Amino acid sequence: MKDQITIHDALIDYEVIRRNVKNARIEYRNSELKVIVPKAHPDPHELVQRHRRWIYNRHAHMKNVHSFAEKLELVHSRCEDEFTTFVNTLVKKIGNDIGAIPQKVRFRKMKTKWGSCSSKGNINFNSHMRQLPDEMIEYIVYHEMVHLIELNHSPRFWKHIKLRYPDYKKKKKELSGYWHLLQKNNP
Repeated sequence: MKDQITIHDALIDYEVIRRNVKNARIEYRNSELKVIVPKAHPDPHELVQRHRRWIYNRHAHMKNVHSFAEKLELVHSRCEDEFTTFVNTLVKKIGNDIGAIPQKVRFRKMKTKWGSCSSKGNINFNSHMRQLPDEMIEYIVYHEMVHLIELNHSPRFWKHIKLRYPDYKKKKKELSGYWHLLQKNNP
């Protein structure tokens, strides 16, 4: 069921989805607001009202990302073999720099993230990274490699990131813009 809410200066569309879930939740992905509730949930609109500030902040953030993404361009000329060789070379170099080597490195298409690192030391990279500029790929590889030292996003983790990327917040913003472009170009 589609509905709308006005928060400050924004008219925001949202969809209520009733499912066999235990707890209600709100998702804001790819500029779409979804309210997922148990089938017997009495008032999903109350949930939207209660989380107005979070919804507005996500909406404003996404507008900012969309605007920023207009200045970015994806790389379409890199083949898969070239990409995997580049990433594997970075993994070895960064591994030597930080003193940590992953058990395995895999590539796969991911819907929600650029990469992941397991507690067993395995790293997965989103194969869509192939369309990013070299410096963005390098940042993601470094980010995931640091997870071999600090598995979470604790202050210690960000301290490691900041040593090599003092502008890491800018990199995170750029990656959001590239993510938006990829979603738009690869629905």
